[in-house]
Amino acid sequence: MKIQDILKERILIIDGAMGTMIQRHTLTEADFRGEKFKDHGYPLKGNNDILSITRPDIIQDIHRQYLDAGADIVETNTFSGTTIAQADYHLEEFVYELNFQSAKIAKEVADEFTKKEPHKPRFVAGAMGPTNKTASLSPEVNNPGFRAVDFDQLATAFKEQARALIDGGADMLLLETIIDTLNVKAALFAIQELFEESGKHVPVMVSGTITDASGHTLSGQTTEAFLISVSHVPLLSVGLNCALGVSALRPYLQVLSEKAPFFVSAYPNARLPNEFGQYDQTPDEMAAQVEAYLKEGLINLLGGCCGTTPDHIRKIADVAKKYSPRKIRQVEGVAA
Repeated sequence: MKIQDILKERILIIDGAMGTMIQRHTLTEADFRGEKFKDHGYPLKGNNDILSITRPDIIQDIHRQYLDAGADIVETNTFSGTTIAQADYHLEEFVYELNFQSAKIAKEVADEFTKKEPHKPRFVAGAMGPTNKTASLSPEVNNPGFRAVDFDQLATAFKEQARALIDGGADMLLLETIIDTLNVKAALFAIQELFEESGKHVPVMVSGTITDASGHTLSGQTTEAFLISVSHVPLLSVGLNCALGVSALRPYLQVLSEKAPFFVSAYPNARLPNEFGQYDQTPDEMAAQVEAYLKEGLINLLGGCCGTTPDHIRKIADVAKKYSPRKIRQVEGVAA
């Protein structure tokens, strides 16, 4: 059964934070290096994506915990899986392997659960983060015209990542935590080009991030402007993640629900970080706030971002069962 058909029938649950779960393991530099990178000349601690190669057991277990908690979709461990982001660790040449292995791990676990429960198929979303550079904004205050990256560089990097994720078994691609719309437009261009070249097509999801209380992305767009900027591509879904927390995202999800010709997703943080940098919203608190989305019929896909755990996803999944998914007016625009 296609995910498009399932989304018309029920709300699908996306998993929670990968980084939060990795932090629970208090890993050392040796864990990140493994045998493969033991002689690498630069520090690797903190490069969570590389754990798909050096500690696949940990990544596999995290996927399994989220699926046990009720997730329908697990994201690959590839948020920083581009040559642009991996350049910080001098690991650009391993980007294909990193993404391929991440997708392969997630797909194997998802298939285990689908085999056990054929009535509830599990899916893998190839996670593609925004990179650590922006095409619309200058990193230098005194040189506003400077750009650390351009459209073509972004497109090349995203294309390599997307190819590896699809080859590894990802059922869809998820462009997430988008703070600069020009970055995601480069990614969408690259993905469409890849589809044409390879003949392979998978659904594409886009999730933006509102960075302040005024309701704008970092590059200055309103929610509606962001939606219009990506609507030239036949997306599976458009939505919001990360950022301000559950309640603060609600008015912007209302905009998407009203305007989007696609399914709508939301996976917010477990509140903003406290003074210790920790996300302290409990699973019960988060589920209670998320219920407002459900009562209004705003969304089709629901999950958690920073600070969320399998406990959060379990509570969210339990609440979501009681509600029907948002109805979209123009399903023709959704990717097949």
